[in-house]
Amino acid sequence: MKRRSQSGMTLIEVLIAITLVSLLSVAMLFAIRSGISAMDASQRRMASNRRAVSAQRILSQQVAGFLPVKAKCGASVVSEGGGLFPFFQGTPSVMRFVTTYSLDGAGRGFPQVVELFILPGENGAGFRLVVNEIPYTGPAGAGFLCLPPQPDPVTGLSLVRFPDPQPSPRTFILADKLAFCRFLYLQAIEPEPDHWVPVWTKLDFWPRAIRVEMAPLERDASRIPPMTFTGLIRPNRMVHEQYAY
Repeated sequence: MKRRSQSGMTLIEVLIAITLVSLLSVAMLFAIRSGISAMDASQRRMASNRRAVSAQRILSQQVAGFLPVKAKCGASVVSEGGGLFPFFQGTPSVMRFVTTYSLDGAGRGFPQVVELFILPGENGAGFRLVVNEIPYTGPAGAGFLCLPPQPDPVTGLSLVRFPDPQPSPRTFILADKLAFCRFLYLQAIEPEPDHWVPVWTKLDFWPRAIRVEMAPLERDASRIPPMTFTGLIRPNRMVHEQYAY
């Protein structure tokens, strides 16, 4: 009688097969994780680029919708209401004015008092440009946000006084991780030459333009950096002419 042939896998062969499958599984896991990490990084760059472009668009819309309004500054402390003064604040780190553009309603929104100001960045790294919106309800309502002109301790000029803006849960971050950020205002008085000033001290006319200078804290060629913005102001009223709301 012939001997029946026997065939099969030894224990060593089984162990080798399991090891190979394990190595392939680990390699596939690392490849998947690397792909997910690359996709996340790409999405973060795209989100950062969208924020940079969105910040420029928002600033442009806000300045384009500038309203030359006057407010009863001091309405909160004077029972009969304050005096009418141009509602505009312009310093190197804070800017306030009224605009037709709303972050919520865009061009279809109601007029808003916008507060653009600069805060320290997260964990003290750099700076961030943020904005608050307050519904504009007319000269009396805006008067609660300002006080009549008082002598400025630095320049000695008589300036409308404003409280310091405060961040809130509704504060919108326009730009983050900035090396610096500052506001400038174009002063155009004929026949004097035009020049940019860091503090707006005039009560008899509006600035011709607004400039927001900023630069990123870290350079990254793959991202759109926050860029300097310059917007022209085209008021249809002189300072002594009140905007009818």
